[in-house]
Formats: sequence, structure tokens, C-alpha cells
Amino acid sequence: MMIGMWADNAQTYLLVLTVVTFFAFTLLLFLKPLLWAKLLLWHVPEAPRDTHLALYFGRCLGAFAVVTNVFFLQAALTGVGVVLMLQFFTVFCVLMVIVHIWGAVEKTQPITETLEIGFWALLVFLNLAFMPMADPVAG
Repeated sequence: MMIGMWADNAQTYLLVLTVVTFFAFTLLLFLKPLLWAKLLLWHVPEAPRDTHLALYFGRCLGAFAVVTNVFFLQAALTGVGVVLMLQFFTVFCVLMVIVHIWGAVEKTQPITETLEIGFWALLVFLNLAFMPMADPVAG
């Protein structure tokens, strides 16, 4: 059975996931959303007034990602909520596969985002593979 085949290492997976996502995505998205967008090959308007909404939404998403990283870190270090965090992240990753397929079909995103379909699908697999059948602390 694929689900939970690496469940004994779920906390380590969450810890690695937290550290990698925080430094590779979250921090830059929260602090410099337009730089994050440029690095992923999005077209960013030159006129500052045309970027206000993008900055706002980028910082909002970055703030949500910071909070998510905090809860992932807590679950990784204490073991409490590991299943819930992996369930949460799995649903998010499935939705991200859909979002990226949608953008690819519409041809409204750079190639980097289309390539992320595989990345998000891999994370769905990993989340399920590390998913404990029950929360080890909460039961």
C-alpha cells in the first residue's frame, strides 16, 4: 500500500519540507513578491502603479505561507498534528495541480508554471507516502 509506506519518517519529511519551502519560496514571496514572480518568468509591469494589486496578493499569499510553515514546523518538532498538516498540504497540492493545468490550458502562465504540474504531483505522492494512518500523539 502506497499511503503511509514511509509514515515512520513523517516528522522528518515535514521538517525538510518546512525548511526547503520557507527558504526557497515563502520568504521571498512574502518580502519581495515581484522578484519572486520575475524569477519564475512572469511578466511584471514596469509602472509601479500597475503592480500594487500583485504586490498585495503576493504578500498575502506569502503571509499565509509563513503561517503554514510555522504550523508545519510545530508538527515536525512535536509530532502533534502531523496527519492534519499532511492532509492540509495534500489538498493544497492537488488544487495546485489543477491551477497549473488550468493556466497551461489557457496559455496564461510562463513555462516555469506549467513545469510545476509535475512538482505538485510529486508532492501529492510524497505527502501520501509519508502520511501516517493516525496521528501518533493524538491517536
